[in-house]
Amino acid sequence: MELPYRFSATELAGNFSLSSNKASTLYQYLHTSSKTYESYKAQGIHILTPFDNDYPSRLSQIYDPPWVLYAKGNIDFLHTSSSLGVVGTRTPTTYGKEALQYLLPSSINKGSAIVSGMAKGTDTLAHKLAIKEQGRTIAVLGSGFHHIYPRENEGLFNHMAVNHLLLTEYPPYIPPRKWQFPMRNRIISGLSDVIFVSEAGERSGSLITAYQGLEQGKEVRTLPGSVFSSMSKGTNKLIKEGAAPVVLPEDLLQ
Repeated sequence: MELPYRFSATELAGNFSLSSNKASTLYQYLHTSSKTYESYKAQGIHILTPFDNDYPSRLSQIYDPPWVLYAKGNIDFLHTSSSLGVVGTRTPTTYGKEALQYLLPSSINKGSAIVSGMAKGTDTLAHKLAIKEQGRTIAVLGSGFHHIYPRENEGLFNHMAVNHLLLTEYPPYIPPRKWQFPMRNRIISGLSDVIFVSEAGERSGSLITAYQGLEQGKEVRTLPGSVFSSMSKGTNKLIKEGAAPVVLPEDLLQ
């Protein structure tokens, strides 16, 4: 955490190709946040910037990496050799739930960290499966740590804060806002080597993650579904557009 504070606004602009306004904003943020750094540290919150060795190299390679990451838990998970992003609808069908239970354990047991967003439904199931299989999982949040969302996941949040990893680009005091979740999705895809979309409606936020992943050069794979299921319209569309269908556990392995 020492290095960023050594740069002047002019040096930040020159070294990182920032406009003078952006460099000034970053400079002011870094120097005002230093007052709260010790408070965050006491709460078990790690603060990571691209200047830190612990900043994930996968995010350094995307177009719009977060300038600051807040983490709770085991930050070694940011450097796993294999990671699988799992996203999908907040209202999975019985078919979707059973497919996750069938498809994911093989990847988890072979060492892939499961990356998701701790939303209701698919995200929550993916995190819990990783925990059940004694694997590793990372939750990327769309709010700060002082605002657990959804509230029903408080137990999962507390468990992962100690035994796995919670990650967000928002300071602890920032509440969830609708526009923050699409921004969050680029971090999920950025941290993932492969992105798996289990079920998604035509306008599902999971499709945002998939398309962001494609822009980042990631592989997108998806679960084919019934043509009569509204929860498979988005995933079947992805297959039509070139995403690889997943019908066996080994289809998810890298």
